[in-house]
Amino acid sequence: WVFPLPTLSRKQRTVLVVCGPEQNGAVGLVCARHLRVFEYEPTIFYPTRSLDLLHRDLTTQCEKMDIPFLSYLPTEVQLINDAYGLVVDAVLGPGVQPGEIGGPCTRALATLKLLSIPLVSLDIPSGWDAETGGGDSEDGLRPDVLVSLAAPKRCAGRFSGRHHFVAGRFVPDDVRRKFALRLPGYTGTDCVAAL
Repeated sequence: WVFPLPTLSRKQRTVLVVCGPEQNGAVGLVCARHLRVFEYEPTIFYPTRSLDLLHRDLTTQCEKMDIPFLSYLPTEVQLINDAYGLVVDAVLGPGVQPGEIGGPCTRALATLKLLSIPLVSLDIPSGWDAETGGGDSEDGLRPDVLVSLAAPKRCAGRFSGRHHFVAGRFVPDDVRRKFALRLPGYTGTDCVAAL
């Protein structure tokens, strides 16, 4: 879902990455780092920081790349709509429900539901159950784009947004066979494929 910069307006290059304290938050930090490398202008909102060493290292990398961190997420949704071209949801991942995190992450999810700019969820939309879905749940987000990591989770079958991608060419053959995964064919050195 990273597109050549010449085709995008300046506003579209600004990306807000909203990260939670679990594994999906770490993926969001990596996403922000890659966005910076590809000359996008990411900003991170990471309200409940993990004490895990990996999360701390990724946070340090983002800080060293001069990626700004917001100290709060505006509750006035129009401020976010005006400032960013899209928002990345890296708040909750598989196995994490909104009530388990609470506080600022729950408030962030409530704000993300009201956006009019595109919303991209990483791996599974926040608030969804990885096995059963939950896009119709009052707690679940309804993203425009879903980027499944390694392989789509079962809940991706209920995704009704505009675009679905799979990212990551790192599923070992024995795992692919064990779970009968039908992964997309990647072109050349691409690490992302449209589904």
